[in-house]
Amino acid sequence: MGAAADMNGFVKVATLAEVPEGYPHLVEVGLSRIALFNLGGEIHALEDMCTHDGGPLVEGDLIDGQEVQCPRHGARFDIRTGAALCMPAFQPAVRYETRVDGTDIWVAVLD
Repeated sequence: MGAAADMNGFVKVATLAEVPEGYPHLVEVGLSRIALFNLGGEIHALEDMCTHDGGPLVEGDLIDGQEVQCPRHGARFDIRTGAALCMPAFQPAVRYETRVDGTDIWVAVLD
């Protein structure tokens, strides 16, 4: 996405309609692939990469409404915090700060 960041480093990446609950949504900001998740109306964002072997989290299964399971080897991550919850992953997934303004979803971009 080629949108410029606002004064606080946030970039508009999607709308609420694009991220229905239970269906992860992939966005790209520069070279970053970010998986967006809607948990009960709260938007969360993780780097779309399993810390075990780089599997695409956006293609993973949602478990118990708050976890995503990597489709390659079954590592699980807490969608809200990025914490690695089981082997084979030990490192947390990168988490991005989000905000919603009206129907627009904004993500803080890491430099």
